[in-house]
Amino acid sequence: MFFASLGLLAIGYPVAFSFAAAALIFGSIAAFSEVAQYGFTFTNFISEFNSMFSMMPLRIYSIMTNTMLMAIPLFIYMGIVLEKSKLALKLLEAMGTLFGSVRGGIAISTILVGVLLASSTGVVGASVVAMGVISLPVMLKYGYNKPLACGTICASGTLGQIIPPSIILIILADVFKLPVGDLFQAAIIPSVVLVSFYIIYILVIAYVKPDIAPAMPKIDNETKKRQIINALQAILPPLGLVFVVLGSIFAGIATPTESASVGAVGSLILAAMYKEFSFKLMIDSAKETVKITAMVFAILIGATAFSMVFIYTGADGIVEAFMTNLPGEKWGFIILSMLAIFILGFFIDFIEISYIVVPILLPISQTLGLDPLWFAILIAMNLQTSFLTPPFGFSLFYLKGVAKDIATTDIYKGVIPFILLQLLVLVALVIFPHWFGF
Repeated sequence: MFFASLGLLAIGYPVAFSFAAAALIFGSIAAFSEVAQYGFTFTNFISEFNSMFSMMPLRIYSIMTNTMLMAIPLFIYMGIVLEKSKLALKLLEAMGTLFGSVRGGIAISTILVGVLLASSTGVVGASVVAMGVISLPVMLKYGYNKPLACGTICASGTLGQIIPPSIILIILADVFKLPVGDLFQAAIIPSVVLVSFYIIYILVIAYVKPDIAPAMPKIDNETKKRQIINALQAILPPLGLVFVVLGSIFAGIATPTESASVGAVGSLILAAMYKEFSFKLMIDSAKETVKITAMVFAILIGATAFSMVFIYTGADGIVEAFMTNLPGEKWGFIILSMLAIFILGFFIDFIEISYIVVPILLPISQTLGLDPLWFAILIAMNLQTSFLTPPFGFSLFYLKGVAKDIATTDIYKGVIPFILLQLLVLVALVIFPHWFGF
């Protein structure tokens, strides 16, 4: 089933329909082989096929009525409104003035803007494209190494996958049946460590190789003061919105869905503050939100059909028996599951992995007595690498789409150190969970 789905994806078939088609094809094969044991008739075949998919309408209805998943379109809308309000441009200009005089300062500014965009927009494509358009020309103008510049933009753009409020964390909370707020809180320390590793890497490489990330020319103190005031004016409003959205969740004042609605309204208020608000912005943002949300939920329905057939055929029992009998018990399971998710991330998106692979691994993790919160954060950290890993890392495509003069090899070379840093944090999270609050 997996290879058939990957084959359909490879020839350009849409993701949601690839998994749904694999479910129908292999469901038909399973129904035929079941009926053939006691004499095949078309009526028996249809009856068996219907019993396999009989719960599908109820599954779809439960998706439609899931209040937790309502947070997804609201956070997407918040992100798109802020992206259309030119938040990235304002933040990059502000951060550039604060850190430009440091060696590697523009790259550090890009990372920090990635953090702010992640916590306020969470839309990876928008973040990478915005920083590719704004930050890349500036870095190249001041003589930055092309792979380092490209890697920094791709890595910082994907921070929205681990920094709350993240769509991945909402989806995993739904799959694991955990409170979204708990998952958001658990992701804070790993995300801070990851960002720190990025910044340390840039500072070290800029110190060892001064020509790879030179500092911007120094400016007089009066200009510097004026730039700092402008920077604070650009940074504080989105920070305030993030504080309200996440603070209300962490304090238990509001549910994630309620906070997401506050964030959506808050993004419109910020757009008005930036003098970018218009009814066209509202309508265009709503249309884009519908498109992205429809894609997510179409994949979810296709993945639901896939998992139903997978379970009906007894394949989940085979996987569980194999995983629970691995050498090293829980450590063998963790290593193999993380490796499988990492490899699948080369080929398929985080949504498919979350709704197809994770439900297979979840009962096994429960059997082995793993902390569900810790295991969910491990998966989230691992899934973030899927945006950077060649050949199908989405961040690589987004950057290549706006950086026509940059060779694909420069982008691939640039992301490798950041992938290794992500894996380093993942390994630390596996071996030393108490360092991260677990």
